[in-house]
Amino acid sequence: MARRLFFVDEVRLGRARIEGDLAHHLTRVLRVAPGQVYELSDNHRLYLAEVESARKNEVSFTILESLPEPRPRAEVHLYAALIHFDRFEWIVEKATELGAASIRPLIAERSEKGLERAAEKRIDRWRRIAREASEQSRRPRLPEILPPVREPSADSPLPLLLDESPGAPPILPVLAASLPSAASTALLLGPEGGWTEAERSHFTAAGWRPVSLGHGILRAETAAIAALAILNAAWVPYHK
Repeated sequence: MARRLFFVDEVRLGRARIEGDLAHHLTRVLRVAPGQVYELSDNHRLYLAEVESARKNEVSFTILESLPEPRPRAEVHLYAALIHFDRFEWIVEKATELGAASIRPLIAERSEKGLERAAEKRIDRWRRIAREASEQSRRPRLPEILPPVREPSADSPLPLLLDESPGAPPILPVLAASLPSAASTALLLGPEGGWTEAERSHFTAAGWRPVSLGHGILRAETAAIAALAILNAAWVPYHK
């Protein structure tokens, strides 16, 4: 059985600790106890650590050794148009599990205005969701959860625009032609109702490459999972 992974703020002089509500969760829910061994990440390196003490508001660890990090997955920077928050949270969780390097909300023309106004207040919550998903999936580095933007940057070796329009080429041939030379990619995910024609033209002119996931119309959260899974699978042969 794989060891649980936890994040710590820092590793200092061979020790680390988790405090507050996170410590309470470890001791009361996960039943962490002295002598147990877990993996820790300070978001830079991965460690094997033993629980030294476990109290309600603080869990202390002794570092046993440094561990090699697992082989990285595709470096994908996800721009996800704002949708209803319960479903956007689902995107954050699943994109984290699938290895997205960063997640940035995008204010699209068809994003609801209420979501746009409240998005800034949700960033801390989305970061907590990403932390929990990282621990669950045992990824040693947290994704960046960034503030919302209106203009996504196409400054990437491979900026991909997920597009449901009939003229968009299938994603797999585009990846086969581009991934051998692309160390990372950016993925632009639309809102409920899809892109407007003005947005589609604007993004394409800015350098985004339209790609299709198939003939069906997917929900935004489904498209995020499908695209990230495809990118991970396609990336492996070129970046072992």
